[in-house]
Amino acid sequence: MPNVNSLVFLGLPPPCASSYDASKGSMLQRSPFFGHSRRRSTIKFWASLARTVALSVFLLPIGLTVRSSAQTTAQVQQLIQRGEAALDSGNLAEAEANFSQAIRLAPNDQSANRGLLLTNLESGRLQEAIDFGNKAVTRFPRDAQLQHWLGLAYFKSGQNPEALTWLHKALQLEPAQFDMQFDTALVLLQDNQFGPAADRLEAAVKLKPSDGLAHVLLGTAYQNTNRTVQAIEQFKLALTQDPGIPLGHYHLAYALASLGRNSEALAEYEKEVKSSPENPLVLAHYGHCLLASGDWNSAIPKLKRALALSPQKSDAAYDLGKALLLSDDAATAIVWLQRAAELNPSDPSPHYQLARALEKTGNSEEARAERQRFAELKKAQPQTGGMASGPTQ
Repeated sequence: MPNVNSLVFLGLPPPCASSYDASKGSMLQRSPFFGHSRRRSTIKFWASLARTVALSVFLLPIGLTVRSSAQTTAQVQQLIQRGEAALDSGNLAEAEANFSQAIRLAPNDQSANRGLLLTNLESGRLQEAIDFGNKAVTRFPRDAQLQHWLGLAYFKSGQNPEALTWLHKALQLEPAQFDMQFDTALVLLQDNQFGPAADRLEAAVKLKPSDGLAHVLLGTAYQNTNRTVQAIEQFKLALTQDPGIPLGHYHLAYALASLGRNSEALAEYEKEVKSSPENPLVLAHYGHCLLASGDWNSAIPKLKRALALSPQKSDAAYDLGKALLLSDDAATAIVWLQRAAELNPSDPSPHYQLARALEKTGNSEEARAERQRFAELKKAQPQTGGMASGPTQ
């Protein structure tokens, strides 16, 4: 099976498909694969901010300027409170109007700047968030939260190098913030930078040991840096903290299977299938593990269901063809092995199994051609799966 090499495999969607958790300032996900989202509540970031407004101290002969400034300050505070309430209720248009008006009256009000950037981010107006965020961080170069949210705006728009630049700057200012460590790790994971992602997630779980998702992602980072034993520990920790964490048993099963501990892996896959019965990736890997354990008859229905849900899964098509061949249904095996070869033309493995199936059905010439094709592909890609194996794990 393929290595974990993308956020989709981790159960995380591409950045533009992510949802934003305003209560944590953190980019959290909802996808068919991972299926995990955190309960959304609205951030109260401005409640703890000191709203400093510069008033005239030039000893003017009358109090008019001071009174006018006080009135403006009160109006700005009222606009911010209205913006906060609108953001709480999900009325993003009203929130934007209030925060924008507050900034027009007081461009250097930090709360208003934060509110408008978060509103743009929440509403998915990413370019506006980026444009405004760059102005805001210029006004407030020591504001780690603004830099954090600007980084997330770049992340959600698919500009990962820029996202990492600002997230790293935010971390330099506030390294003890869980959300900043976690979100930086998300970007690194999407870029397949598993080692640096593991560093950030190690820091994150120290700051918040009870966060199950952080443990799952740390385990995935370990799995992809040849630290499978440590990965298993993280997956078990996540399940101890949250036994129902979506795909927790799946990730643990995958790691166990990669060490050849198939009986333990099958028990975990069985647990996951009970909560994710229609997840094609879970079914495909469950079927693969059953096949690797020699139970191809049990593997066949799992693989068929995975392909019914996700017809483009070349590995599942290969495994199904191989299982059918082992169960003496060579004719049907040919259909699925040909499908696997079509879906992944550079993989030699289906051609080897296809040659075997064609031999069993008396098609010697076609079998010879498939063996030749297997040899050509194997020579071109010596790192791919061998004769009797599927794609490498």
